[in-house]
Amino acid sequence: MIQSSKLTDRQVNDAISALADAAQDVARWAPELRTGFARSSGDGWQFFLSSEGLALRSSLYLRAALRRLGKPFSTRIALASGSDSLPPDGNPNSATGPVFTTSGRLLQTLTGPHIQMAHATGGSAHAATLLADHISQGWTPAQARAMVLMLPPAPPTHATAAAALGISRQAVDQALSAAGYHALADALTAFEHEGTGP
Repeated sequence: MIQSSKLTDRQVNDAISALADAAQDVARWAPELRTGFARSSGDGWQFFLSSEGLALRSSLYLRAALRRLGKPFSTRIALASGSDSLPPDGNPNSATGPVFTTSGRLLQTLTGPHIQMAHATGGSAHAATLLADHISQGWTPAQARAMVLMLPPAPPTHATAAAALGISRQAVDQALSAAGYHALADALTAFEHEGTGP
């Protein structure tokens, strides 16, 4: 969590709960997905996802799920990919391997205000992650609420999203446009269809 010292204990707990719930949502995106979420170090967390292609989409989903709680809620995300697997208990905190080590080291470098999400692989995956990070850092809670509905691989129509949020279709369109949804959605789909997604 970023600047968690400015949050109350209840707010930190609410934030971790929101991330854990979002991780459970991601686990239902595809039947073959294996995931694992765990809280660490009080205000930290780890998330394992067996699909490399969905890593950036799921990261943005978790960020949106957190930001909809309010503008002060934000987190750094260090992505890494490889062949490591979850231990039998499904707890990423007890996992070992180069992927977990690399992610942890990358997270330690994300200390500045400008870059809050990065990919250890480098190249196009890192470039896409940096751009997605820049766009998503500015999400308002209202934009994040709309993005949570639209970021899953099979999003609803805008009209359905509007009904779920209790707002007009026009308000949903405005929120998604301001959040950069259309560019992000097209970029994520392109990466995932090519099998080169971060």
